[in-house]
Amino acid sequence: MRSATIERKTRETQIRMQLTIDGQGHATIESPIGFFSHMLETLARHSAMDLVATIQGDLHVDQHHTVEDTGIVLGEALKAALGDKRGIQRAGFFLYPMDEALARVALDLSGRPCLVYDLPLETTHLGELQVELLEEFFLGFCNSLGANLHIHVPYGRSDHHKVEAVFKALARALRMACQIDPRMADEIPSTKGAL
Repeated sequence: MRSATIERKTRETQIRMQLTIDGQGHATIESPIGFFSHMLETLARHSAMDLVATIQGDLHVDQHHTVEDTGIVLGEALKAALGDKRGIQRAGFFLYPMDEALARVALDLSGRPCLVYDLPLETTHLGELQVELLEEFFLGFCNSLGANLHIHVPYGRSDHHKVEAVFKALARALRMACQIDPRMADEIPSTKGAL
């Protein structure tokens, strides 16, 4: 079973995550930021990964450390669960429409972190979440996972719809990239022989 548990304890945050790639999309999220919890639940559901997360942070300072570190831990958990990445599809992409909004996400589990982020938002908060921190979340995720991630939202009226479409598109792209290709089950999907 491809799963991992990661704990991160600093002066700023205490985060524990258990992630199972080949799950059923079940999530149990304990986080002080409601909309952020909802997005993590959405990510688990649409990726068909199981995720149990306990997230605490220094919100008396602001949300930055909590949101960024959650991305870091999520990336570390997925990287650990993937192991040497033998047999995976490696790359994934998805176009996700949510009402009037459309999100495009493409990723490559290449071992080389890179984020291209194009998510124009009009508001400063969704629920309690400071939306400017979403870029920090995805950057932390890419860096710790070693993934090339492109996020583009070309249009949409509702910022809620735009962000939720991104998380759903990312989830579906991850589901594709992490899937085992039976034709290559014993192979590392790289001409280098390592990822």
